[in-house]
Amino acid sequence: MAIVLGGALVAGACGGAGNVTTAGNEARAEAGAAEAGTAEAGAAEAGAAEDASAPEGGLASAEAGTGSPALPVLHGVTVDDVSNLSGIVASLAALPHEPTARIVFDEGQPPSYYAQPVAAVHGVAHVLGAILDSQYVTTVSVPQYAQRTSSYLAALGGDVDVWEVGNEINGNWLGATSDVVAKMTGAFDLVKAAGGRTELTLYGCSDSGAEYDMITWVQANVPARLLTGLDYVLVSYYEGDCGAPRTDWTGAFQQLRALFPTAGLGFGEVGYVDGSGNDIAPADEASASSYLQRYYGMQVPVPGYVGGHFWWYFAEDMVPSSKPLFGVLSAAMQ
Repeated sequence: MAIVLGGALVAGACGGAGNVTTAGNEARAEAGAAEAGTAEAGAAEAGAAEDASAPEGGLASAEAGTGSPALPVLHGVTVDDVSNLSGIVASLAALPHEPTARIVFDEGQPPSYYAQPVAAVHGVAHVLGAILDSQYVTTVSVPQYAQRTSSYLAALGGDVDVWEVGNEINGNWLGATSDVVAKMTGAFDLVKAAGGRTELTLYGCSDSGAEYDMITWVQANVPARLLTGLDYVLVSYYEGDCGAPRTDWTGAFQQLRALFPTAGLGFGEVGYVDGSGNDIAPADEASASSYLQRYYGMQVPVPGYVGGHFWWYFAEDMVPSSKPLFGVLSAAMQ
């Protein structure tokens, strides 16, 4: 998440492990709590060991990199801070469907910092690992971005089901386009070589020049192997800080479907924010609830639409699960 500078595939209902019963929730909560109990200390210790024995998340029925005609709905939330790990695990486990937790790896932390937290979250949720938030892409060189990807893959590959190879990739704040493309394609190639699934997040607000519009940028800069090889392509969109609000989401996703014929499509970040990108949901829960319901309840009649949404402030707005917005999110995921 960052602030801008200047201005036929069929998605079925989430099945199998995704449709959990109350007993299933309790079992997930117990397993996650057991992991979280030891992981709280591990999050503060950079030497935590990786739990490589966790099962695959099963987000796609086809082999990684081939696309899937039966992509499940993604019940997504974003975790931008793992410090309250036991609370996060408990809230994730209490959701009515097995969620996908998008964990944003902080720019200043080594992979070892996340080993036990990611394993604990993976006990109750699928995990989408965000290699680096768009705000910090300019702070690393192309080789450093590749090294970061390799390091996180090696340390966390057993517990991350999908890797976000680029965040808000068409934003005008990420630096020279040639470098951005090299970082994105390099990360994609590394994840695919390791047998992993990939996701690309686009910036859906077109308020910073025509060349940064997500459709235009993709057409100009995303190579063919990504157009056909990405497993998911998701859109980051916050109405509150977008100077050119977008309303025709069916048309937008139809354009993305034409560009990415096999990828699951959906939203990769949403949230109720002010013009500076600050979370204002706690101060206006009624409006935030309406906003959340509108996006999580959005029906987009485009083949391969998988939802996602990935509310950015899950750790702040929905943990613990007694917070009002958790109840709104839980109902929206039914």
